[in-house]
Amino acid sequence: MIDENTLRRGCEALGIILTDEQVRQFLTYYEFLVEKNQVMNLTAITEYEEVVQKHFVDSLSIVKVCDMKQVQTLIDVGTGAGFPGVPIKIAFPHIKVVLLDSLNKRVQFLNELTGRLGCEEITAVHGRAEDFGKNPAYREQFDLCVSRAVANLSSLSEYCVPFINEKGRFISYKSMEIDVEAQEAKKAIYLLGGKVEQVETFCLPGSDLGRSFVVIRKERSTPAKYPRKAGLPSKEPLGSGGKK
Repeated sequence: MIDENTLRRGCEALGIILTDEQVRQFLTYYEFLVEKNQVMNLTAITEYEEVVQKHFVDSLSIVKVCDMKQVQTLIDVGTGAGFPGVPIKIAFPHIKVVLLDSLNKRVQFLNELTGRLGCEEITAVHGRAEDFGKNPAYREQFDLCVSRAVANLSSLSEYCVPFINEKGRFISYKSMEIDVEAQEAKKAIYLLGGKVEQVETFCLPGSDLGRSFVVIRKERSTPAKYPRKAGLPSKEPLGSGGKK
């Protein structure tokens, strides 16, 4: 049974008060996600309360490390079914959002979804981060890049840091144990023009589900040779084995 108070309470625990229209948008999102999930693989999580906690509230927990009122432009790399980009757009409608995914079927789902939600200034695009990161229309054009993609932080940084403008941030959603991975990624992040600004570990509201954010601040322009050609960032992460 769908209880909108579950959603409201989860968001209120983060200091986010939803309007009735925003609640409607989240419920529409949930219903469309479950409907489409029957014919394409979007998420293993389909129970309403779990989707609220592990997708919606998890996506919005970024407020713990970032003042979203100061963000004007955002790109979500490897967005999948739209997490965290779409929940962020619903909760903070002033942000211009780009959703990037390498699977066209998911991009089609997202475009239909955002149409149903009535969201403006949100676009889903089909392609690889390695290619879009070289495109002047996207390279260093965003205040914030986010990703919940499952990838090594060194590789993920090469995909994501090129998108953020100088003084912008890349925020990676990670599981709780992140210290070693963040330490190992420092060289890669430096080569890309960034610096680890903060690592925040916490539990999702009302649960013992551990989460971490790695906040990377852009300090200088990313060298033109990054990102490298498709496949290399994941196959040969920067900073490993002398890779430069």
